[in-house]
Amino acid sequence: MELLPCIELETTPNPSAAVIWLHGLGADGNDFAPIIPELNLSGCQGIRFIFPSAPSMPVTVNGGYVMPAWYDIIGRNLMDQEDVSGIQHSAASIIQLIEREASRGIAYENMVIAGFSQGCAMALYIGLRFPHPLAGIIALSGYLPLAMTLATEKHSANSGTPIFMGHGEYDTVVAPERAQASYALLEKMGYTIDWNEYPMEHSVNHEELADISRFLQQVLPSAT
Repeated sequence: MELLPCIELETTPNPSAAVIWLHGLGADGNDFAPIIPELNLSGCQGIRFIFPSAPSMPVTVNGGYVMPAWYDIIGRNLMDQEDVSGIQHSAASIIQLIEREASRGIAYENMVIAGFSQGCAMALYIGLRFPHPLAGIIALSGYLPLAMTLATEKHSANSGTPIFMGHGEYDTVVAPERAQASYALLEKMGYTIDWNEYPMEHSVNHEELADISRFLQQVLPSAT
């Protein structure tokens, strides 16, 4: 499988940590790259940020319009007729990027997988099933996909991995209730969740960026 196209940004030469950040439906790897200068990461050792771009495909909920997507969305409520094969295929391509970082000398426990909207769903899907302990999962403005299979597919390696979840109170794309239900299910399953709501729509604001910065400084190697 060919590696996904990526934008890479390093906070210092020879970084010792990595963050793989997955965009939402219809976006690409350029979507979140500009926010890195806004994150105060002076307390962390060097980090390599990787922003992959999803392949383009027809998306059913958008009338079959072809756009970058990690998987197809069939219904408006996101949970009906989930695209299992699409999610699994994208997971395999994203895991390739995790393994590439491992081959470059970055330990799994110094890696964070992050995502927004559809990318959030992929981050949760991969992170909770990944067979090596990760530093953390950042789940923004999204939900837990294939929730019914998690109990049998989850991996103990990441049962204690910290999870940051952030969502807009006025989100009309992924309803706050959908994210709250995902949070409640994960908490019931014993995961450690840092849950945060913000007065915004389907987006990211400065308050959330500050909280993401705090989370990364907690879970990644310290500069001192």
